[in-house]
Amino acid sequence: MAEQILKTQIEYLKGIGSQRAEILKKDLGIYTYEDLLQHYPFRYIDRTRFYKISELNPDLPSVQILGRVVSKEILGDKSTKRLIARFKDETGSMELVWFQSIRWIDKNIQAGSVFIVFGKPVIFNGHFSISHPELEPYQPNVVNKGNLSLQPVYSSTEKLKQFNLDSKGLQRAQATLIDMVIRSIEETIPNYILQKHNLISLQKALYHIHFPENVELLKAAEIRIKFEELFFIQLKLLRTKVIRTQKYKGAIFNKVGDNFNTFFAKKLPFSLTDAQKRVIKEIRKDTQGGIQMNRLLQGDVGSGKTVVALMIMLLAIDNGYQACIMAPTEILAQQHYLSIKDLLGDDFVSVELLTGSTLKKARLSLHERLENGKLDILVGTHALIEDSVKFKNLGLVVIDEQHRFGVEQRAKLWRKNVIPPHVLVMTATPIPRTLAMTLYGDLDVSIINELPEGRKPIKTVHLYHSQRLRMFGFMREEIAKGRQIYIVYPLIKESEKLDLLYLEAGIEAIIDEFPMPEYQVSIVHGKLGAKQKASEMQRFVRGETQIMVATTVIEVGVNVPNASVMIIENAERFGLSQLHQLRGRVGRGAEQSFCVLMSGNKLSTDARTRLETMVKTNDGFEIAEIDLQLRGPGNIEGTQQSGVLDLKLANLSFDQKLLIEARETVKQLLEDDPELKSETNLPLRQFFEQKTDGISWDKIS
Repeated sequence: MAEQILKTQIEYLKGIGSQRAEILKKDLGIYTYEDLLQHYPFRYIDRTRFYKISELNPDLPSVQILGRVVSKEILGDKSTKRLIARFKDETGSMELVWFQSIRWIDKNIQAGSVFIVFGKPVIFNGHFSISHPELEPYQPNVVNKGNLSLQPVYSSTEKLKQFNLDSKGLQRAQATLIDMVIRSIEETIPNYILQKHNLISLQKALYHIHFPENVELLKAAEIRIKFEELFFIQLKLLRTKVIRTQKYKGAIFNKVGDNFNTFFAKKLPFSLTDAQKRVIKEIRKDTQGGIQMNRLLQGDVGSGKTVVALMIMLLAIDNGYQACIMAPTEILAQQHYLSIKDLLGDDFVSVELLTGSTLKKARLSLHERLENGKLDILVGTHALIEDSVKFKNLGLVVIDEQHRFGVEQRAKLWRKNVIPPHVLVMTATPIPRTLAMTLYGDLDVSIINELPEGRKPIKTVHLYHSQRLRMFGFMREEIAKGRQIYIVYPLIKESEKLDLLYLEAGIEAIIDEFPMPEYQVSIVHGKLGAKQKASEMQRFVRGETQIMVATTVIEVGVNVPNASVMIIENAERFGLSQLHQLRGRVGRGAEQSFCVLMSGNKLSTDARTRLETMVKTNDGFEIAEIDLQLRGPGNIEGTQQSGVLDLKLANLSFDQKLLIEARETVKQLLEDDPELKSETNLPLRQFFEQKTDGISWDKIS
């Protein structure tokens, strides 16, 4: 019953109507009663204290004052028009000022009326004033939802405020809605789980999240709603995993044959780290059980993920299967192809590259060899998912930087074999534990947390623009040692809005400081054509240029072990994840490498934290945790398109303990009742199927 009511379009709520509904939909994404109910307050104001005008000082935050409007007047012409009301209590007087909605305000406040005024006091022309205060008519002895000790504050927009849907207007709408639906809200979580975690009912939580009677009830409401959000995310992910293991059989790689053994014994040019060996064992165990593997492989840039993936591809070939690796860009696909060819040599298994640039003749030959089984490993971009690409017997799919691919794109690869191939997802972007449990909660996770032997940690320093000569001197020293240098800029052309050093000016400065023929400079940015970009990169790879000046196109896809210095201009403009990825372009050889972060003197608190973090640590997981705290999960790369993180109240940065509780509860629930068939869990199953648009358990994949 409640579910049907909550799906009602918002225009039918008393006091909204079609005009306001359109703005609610456009500005806040509120389409239904349920959307409004889940538009939770972002803070609460303690309305238990009234200030006297004589107690005001400009350092106070927002305050509430009880007083009387003495007089009002409209001043100024069209561009400077404002309404000023004289407001008074027994201790003094002040001004209330409005620059917008003047006609409406003028009509609704009359001289002599008593109001509760709320806002931030400031001093202007020697007098206290509040601009655009909240006003509430004073009604002694009347208790209603608009006069709480803890008043909810809702996010609104300027457009909504013009239609009287500011925070107060939204509060009134919530009161109307809650009066209508609260008694028909049905419980979504079984009682035994509520009792175990000491959670209040959903009815009580929804009421007190909007209209809390005290701090304790507000806290209890927040915990209940957060737990519910995290619980159902975990139920969706872990139930998907259970269904998949029951439904999908996987190829069995039970043979370690000539390809794997020969590569390991004769072709591998270095010893595997303990972390790489551990991950290979984990994957081997997955591929021997007859169930389709879905595993996430995390590891910093340069930790050796590609070698691990290659060895599993060789394992697939030893067992009569083909393998493919899909990368998000041609540059990265080409790098994987060249790395694999370099490791395998020409006399081993057959490997080909397929991208948008592959010529038609080569493409036709490749398709034929792939379909008749003469091609063992195919490396490529989105071109791999084209219908014309058909494998004889695809057994393993490796997806690099998978957050750049949509779910449907990935699924197209899985459908290219009768038995779904094993899937190994790789990322060089370390993912915080809480994010991994929500974005990739249905995958098994392996982590390579150690660098190959002989690699030295990159030394990172932060310099200001005034220290540029010191940077130039350091560059000359490194070039004299035979090393190469990256310089990365955030922009291609000068921005009128941002005072940044831009690429074109940077090129001029570098060429002046490092003139030809003694020095050679490569230039790479996103506006160059693919051939020109590849040519410039190859000059740098071959060592024909000592300096590469670039934008962030080199964030992925360039592997030059001789490059020992990464200089990032205007480093304060980059996010932590991007800074860490860029730094990972160096430190790939045995020599000591350096990262220099150049910035202006004026730094925001967050920018300073980012730069200090980069100087302090090379640990990608520590960096990822700090990045999550600074930016929040909604802004972390890949989370937007995942469709998983539809969190209204829970915050992965701060609710880690609650997330772990929710996940463990779901694990236990599915162990005891995987189909949710028991009488106590039946309401849970019904609610879940409603939330997944009627998708029944056996259709989840």
